[in-house]
Amino acid sequence: MSETGFAGVYQLENGYWGYRYAIVINGKRKEAKKLKNESGNPFKTAKQAAKAREIAIAQEKSKALLPPQKTIMRKTVTEVYQEYCEKGRSGKAYTTIKKQDSLWNNHLCARFGKRYIDEITAAEIQDYLEELYYTDNRAYSYTESFLKMFYLIFGQAYSRNYIDVDSYNRLCVNKDTKIYMPKLKIDDDLDIVSFDDKEIERLDSYFKGTNAETAYMLGKYCGLRINECYGLKWSNVDIKNGIITIDRQMQYQNGLIKLVSLKTRNAKRTIYMCSKLKEYFKMLKRQQEQDKKELALQRQQNQTFIQDLNGEMISSLELVNSLPNGKIQTVNSMKYHSRTLQGEHNILFKYHYLRHTYGTNLAALNTPEYLLCNQMGHSNSQVTHKYYIAVSERGIDELLKNLEKM
Repeated sequence: MSETGFAGVYQLENGYWGYRYAIVINGKRKEAKKLKNESGNPFKTAKQAAKAREIAIAQEKSKALLPPQKTIMRKTVTEVYQEYCEKGRSGKAYTTIKKQDSLWNNHLCARFGKRYIDEITAAEIQDYLEELYYTDNRAYSYTESFLKMFYLIFGQAYSRNYIDVDSYNRLCVNKDTKIYMPKLKIDDDLDIVSFDDKEIERLDSYFKGTNAETAYMLGKYCGLRINECYGLKWSNVDIKNGIITIDRQMQYQNGLIKLVSLKTRNAKRTIYMCSKLKEYFKMLKRQQEQDKKELALQRQQNQTFIQDLNGEMISSLELVNSLPNGKIQTVNSMKYHSRTLQGEHNILFKYHYLRHTYGTNLAALNTPEYLLCNQMGHSNSQVTHKYYIAVSERGIDELLKNLEKM
């Protein structure tokens, strides 16, 4: 190892750099030696090591000027997570709780549960995320769920004084040191997936007259999420004024079908119907009145009672997506059609792609972003913005028209 012109900085045999220092503060000697930065990366130049040494010494000196801090209580990651479950997630959506517990019980508990929260470094979490994504080939969005869990756990630990402010900032706040998602693999596609005009024509033809036609129309012309679609009640459809109120969704909870709150506040919204959808609902309403007379006994026998948002039990006949004979349709009702469309019509169909198509088409038609954000029910305008940069057939047509004007 060789010294350099920077005080306390030296070069390693592998070509990287390190630093050391020994200072006396309030009569106490403090020594340190570092070969890597806070993210676990080696110092590539003497200048990097010297700068890190300077910052480290300054931080030690600044600590001496601060008033005495409360003693940090040591807790294991398991203890922190259990405390969060007991005191920190009241009011969370049922699906959020189930997802958190699944990640914890199936993955994080075995790997980190017995470790003390204050000894875990950003570098080992970064290694773990990269292992999930690159080695285990987990989906990018699934890997991102683990990142959110780490932020959640460290936030809980900091709020309870189980890690100090410097550790929390280093792990979750400071741009240069905080944990982050691995670099996206080149073959991963996180783009908005939408159907082109030809595919929509084929889908129109396929769904016409099927039990899923209403759900398809709501996805195509309203951009509803599938849970919102199947949780829609007739009382929330105002055909005369052409508006649909989205204020609940259908979910399976502990094996039971329920109507529950939407995941975010912004998801509660008023959707405006186009003329085609209004005419369809007028026809659907007329057909429903006819079914009430002709299939009254079947409807009475086949109806299902489910728990509504307020805890009351309501009949499935109050749902827009119930069959003429009264049988309920659920979020699983679209699975058959997805398989059929892929197997027999070579169309990769996911109900959510109708929502993507709705968003990209409105964006291509220059709908103001704040209005599209409102109609989509996004809590973050950055999510809405993706529809404006997505490449769609309609967008390409507009581009070609503009190019011809040049």
